[in-house]
Amino acid sequence: MLALTETIAAIATAPGGAARGIIRISGPDSSQIVGRLFRSREGNPLAEIRRATAIAGELTLSDWAGRRAACELYLWPDCHSYTRQPVAELHTIGSPPLLDAVLRSVCAAGARVAEPGEFTLRAFLAGRIDLVQAEAVLGVIDAVDRSELDVALSQLAGGLTRPLAELRDQMLNLLADLEAGLDFVEEVIRFIAPGELCDRLSAAAKAVERILEQMRTRQRSRVEPRVVLVGWPNVGKSSLFNALLGRPAALVSNCPGTTRDYLAASLQLGAMTCELIDTAGHESERAKVDALSTAAQQMMNDQRRQAELRLLCLDATRPLNAWEQAELSAGHPQLIVLTKCDAPGAQCRDLPAIETSAVTGAGLDQLRETIRRQLAAEGIGADSPLAAVAATAARCHESLRLAAECLARAGEMAATAAGDELVAAEIRAALTELGRVVGAVYSDDLLDRIFSRFCIGK
Repeated sequence: MLALTETIAAIATAPGGAARGIIRISGPDSSQIVGRLFRSREGNPLAEIRRATAIAGELTLSDWAGRRAACELYLWPDCHSYTRQPVAELHTIGSPPLLDAVLRSVCAAGARVAEPGEFTLRAFLAGRIDLVQAEAVLGVIDAVDRSELDVALSQLAGGLTRPLAELRDQMLNLLADLEAGLDFVEEVIRFIAPGELCDRLSAAAKAVERILEQMRTRQRSRVEPRVVLVGWPNVGKSSLFNALLGRPAALVSNCPGTTRDYLAASLQLGAMTCELIDTAGHESERAKVDALSTAAQQMMNDQRRQAELRLLCLDATRPLNAWEQAELSAGHPQLIVLTKCDAPGAQCRDLPAIETSAVTGAGLDQLRETIRRQLAAEGIGADSPLAAVAATAARCHESLRLAAECLARAGEMAATAAGDELVAAEIRAALTELGRVVGAVYSDDLLDRIFSRFCIGK
């Protein structure tokens, strides 16, 4: 473990030239080190500063023959900084040789170069953030698109920490009630009724399973959720596909069976991106007269099975056929979309359907928003309240699985009156696993693995 009493420094801005570059310093000697290099324009001594302050001035560079560089100093002299240590930031021109010279001068004045992720590690060890939020910092740095950035920012703001903290708090209260009863076992005093115990264990187990399912989703890092258009031939799937994308991506024809292969394209839904897939229309067994038709149907069925969400497209200009009626009554998780609602003969149906027109654009905005909400409700994408970066999902999966198993065993023991001592032991084991998720329980090796992936200066 790195020594927290040492003062560390690093270049905090990205490599390369820029209008501004930042040297970040954290540790008990930050103010004294900066005071040896920085001179305020007003001549105010830094030792007199008691709260976060920004000061204009200049730096004296030790290895540039005493030359000076224009600089702004941002100083946190107390423990209200990111690391909960005195922190200073030197803002100057973002010239790589200049920033290197400033860093050398800071180190010559008493600091050492920070290790990768050491600033965030200090924030974690000081209790400023938990381990889940620390990984979110890395998620912000590594994000490659708006969706990943929103997920990381949501996690950093506590989107995953809050439900985990509430769950641990509920389990601690439950454990306290159980153990209070164990203290009065000879007096047969119960602080929690058997039925309430089972209900609270069941609620906790469901909460863990919900978070675990979200983790499974995020382990498919940078893979867009799949939204698949399905329906009978010539119901307007390809026209709807083009209309949702806003461009002619799929071939459209009045001849049934025009689409043979499936076609995929990215569809932006606010901050979320999904993969929209147009498939061949479903054909009856009698219609599969050749190998091409059979292959098209096989690919269509494969895409349906892999979809996070299916859009069942129904033609508003004709009655439902037997296959469409069977699809409606099968209970599949899907959205029902009425197509061709602008065409002569189109009829409204007594269905929970979204009425659309690829010609006029009617209903398309509603359909996009409904797709986004449906994916978010399933725990997919940045809008999910339990959204998590992929690194957190990979690390936490095993701990959440074990916590779920402990709670399931505790529920079984409570239901069979196996003994409150055994139930309490399982709850304690579940709490230990959840503690590993947020970092209440950790090892030096775990911290090394997490923070070594950070860049220096973060």
